[in-house]
Amino acid sequence: MSLKSQPMKTSLIFLLSFFCLLSSQQAFAQAPSTTSPATDTTKFVVTKNDGNEYVGRILSDDGREVLIETQMLGKVYIPKSDIKSIRKLNYSEDVQKGGAVSTAGVFTTRYQFTTNCFPIKKGENYAMINLYGPEVHFAVHKDFSIGVMSTWIGSPIALALKYTRGTANPKINYGVGTLLGTSGYLNSGRGFGGLYWGMITYGDRRSNATLSLGFGHFNDGDTYSQTIYEPGTYVSHDGSTPFLPIASIENVNGGFIGRAPIIGLAGQTKVGKKASFIYDCMYIMGRTRTNEQSVDYIYDNTSWQLQQVVVGPWNPGFTNSQNLLIVMPGMRFQRSDSKAFQISLAGVITKNMSFPFPMASWFYRF
Repeated sequence: MSLKSQPMKTSLIFLLSFFCLLSSQQAFAQAPSTTSPATDTTKFVVTKNDGNEYVGRILSDDGREVLIETQMLGKVYIPKSDIKSIRKLNYSEDVQKGGAVSTAGVFTTRYQFTTNCFPIKKGENYAMINLYGPEVHFAVHKDFSIGVMSTWIGSPIALALKYTRGTANPKINYGVGTLLGTSGYLNSGRGFGGLYWGMITYGDRRSNATLSLGFGHFNDGDTYSQTIYEPGTYVSHDGSTPFLPIASIENVNGGFIGRAPIIGLAGQTKVGKKASFIYDCMYIMGRTRTNEQSVDYIYDNTSWQLQQVVVGPWNPGFTNSQNLLIVMPGMRFQRSDSKAFQISLAGVITKNMSFPFPMASWFYRF
């Protein structure tokens, strides 16, 4: 199958579908625009630029500031310059069992593997337990978060950093992120790698699509001595292995080195009061570098006796191309305001093979 046409067409169709869906929604709900107290009981969700949200009745809006009456804080004045969006409270989606209000969900900053441009709010730190290992993410600033990802053996381990910003359009956000990893206990910590990307998100925390462009690299950090033979054809006598003259002994640094531009497309949309459809896709244009020398043993087809040995040239820094498509569609089920379960029917597709890679994750707010 061709990986250069069909996956890209599918990704473009998915992105356009999301844009059409999201652009049909209103960016702002209508709020009272009067300096006198509101007499109706309609409740609104006021979202500030720092991500904090206030839920209650809007008592007044004089163009400079909004007065909202909340259940927890009472009356609160919010300058209009600090407000990102105002919308009506949706009781069917925002109000959970017991009357608690959850306007978006704690875990909406995450897809399956990638993230979007919405910041982790303070007080909404979360842990994600995957089948392969745990990870935790903390909000250290209104626009900046730090996380740690690893496996159940503590190796490899990676530091995750994300910085996001909003724009004048509340539905458009952008950000940058990085993963800095080490092999940990494996290979005595000599292996290292990184992933660096920029991203843009369209939509709100309920329904959104994110396009990301990045670059990844990996070096196994392996160091070893490699015997280099003189290239040529060496004839076997009586089926015995001929003598192969040694040209040199090389010290090799980095037995396996990989570099890859990466394109990511991800999105999510609510399909029920407590369920969301999650889609995550990564197209990796990999280039690997290895050090190799071919040594081929030629046998007789009848007697299976060794005839000759053909030694090829030493190729330091041999480059091999390997494109990889990872698709991760799944569902997230919000069990409560602090817990969620997610399952993904992921799959890996290469030029010569493909295989499923299902994943399950548990989210916990702390």
